[in-house]
Amino acid sequence: MLYSKVAKPYFFRMDAEKAHHLVIDGLHTASRVPGVPAFMRAMYGVPEAKELEMGVFGLHFAHPIGLAAGLDKNAKAVDMFANIGFSFAEVGTVTPKGQAGNDLPRLFRLPSDEALVNRMGFNNDGAAAMAERLAKDTNRRIPIAVNIGKNKTTPNELAHEDYRACLQQLYTYGDFFVVNISSPNTPDLRALQHGDELRLLLSTVMEEMGKQAGKSGAARKPVLVKIAPDMTDEQLGYTVDTIVASGVNGIIATNTTISRDGLQHANSRETGGLSGKPLRERSTAVVREVYRLTGGKMPIIGSGGIFTASDAYDKIRAGASLVEIYTGLIYKGPELLRELADGLKAYLRRDGFKSIVEAIGADHRS
Repeated sequence: MLYSKVAKPYFFRMDAEKAHHLVIDGLHTASRVPGVPAFMRAMYGVPEAKELEMGVFGLHFAHPIGLAAGLDKNAKAVDMFANIGFSFAEVGTVTPKGQAGNDLPRLFRLPSDEALVNRMGFNNDGAAAMAERLAKDTNRRIPIAVNIGKNKTTPNELAHEDYRACLQQLYTYGDFFVVNISSPNTPDLRALQHGDELRLLLSTVMEEMGKQAGKSGAARKPVLVKIAPDMTDEQLGYTVDTIVASGVNGIIATNTTISRDGLQHANSRETGGLSGKPLRERSTAVVREVYRLTGGKMPIIGSGGIFTASDAYDKIRAGASLVEIYTGLIYKGPELLRELADGLKAYLRRDGFKSIVEAIGADHRS
């Protein structure tokens, strides 16, 4: 209630990107004020529940709900995302060199559609700055995924070297990694989802992951690939085949969409990637198809349009092991985390499942 009655009206009167920075900087500052983290855990934290716990990629997750990439581009507020109830957080997208991103304005709300359009363009401080921040996070309470991409000025034929450079600087500090080849806001990036370019990129990533693991003397950390929702069924099939053959650990389905079907708000005319409720059904369909194509053997993180426990549960039954939220958090606030967790427990009871793990891919067994 505090968010919907007080904070949201205040933020929604501001420019969307200014509000975004105010929230991230505020969370960063608040995490260092004595007593505030504990207060946030008491107000918003998600109570432990055995039926929601799971192990994926060799990591432990208290429940399946995480933060999608794009909100905390520079890993400024990872401590506080744990305090408000997330079971994991994805930071980035980060590029080897810091870059300003696309021209302002570049983030737009569509309240009547409960959606956002962004054309940020991988604005971030760069891999070295993120490494420095994550190195200070010595009491990490949740797994952190580092989402990596290429600089705007790097041509596609050299893109694999940008991803390698990110891993060289950040491997030590991420718990798992996400290869972003699906943002619509970096020119030609989505071309990396197909054919020889994808094979070269993923072979380079896996080679570097192996090198970094060798240096640490520990097992290789997990790596996932984030895909777009706008591929044809044939394109998706080829892409998934290439991803599986590369040896990566999982897929995130999906990134934002360039589709504008059924939108009402004037900001739908803005170019960029659309997130929020209009993406819900398409992203769930992609989760379902990826699960089918992989025979349920490759873990999937479902992302796109999650506003209710039903939305999250639909993705889990379609084949997602974990789910991520972003736009839903903007519209509904941190209260959403507990609402989703409580709702998932209710759905498990309704369907006779003792654990969330039993619900993963249940639609394919019906």
